[in-house]
Amino acid sequence: MSGDDTIRVMTAIPVHHRAKATIRIGRHTRLAARVNVTSPGLLAIGALVSSVLLSTAVLVRVSIREGAKAKVIPH
Repeated sequence: MSGDDTIRVMTAIPVHHRAKATIRIGRHTRLAARVNVTSPGLLAIGALVSSVLLSTAVLVRVSIREGAKAKVIPH
């Protein structure tokens, strides 16, 4: 070994994903949006969206099941 016993540590540089969208509504209205997100942030967004979709599916299933058990009240 030489006199230089330093250890080099490589750090991960976060990769940024960028997106831009513009929507025109009529002649005078325009909506613009920009997003800048890292890979871990993209995974977190995916997890949140999937949990919302799964919980919605459960709520719909329960409401259909409970709706079938409900008695119809005549007018």
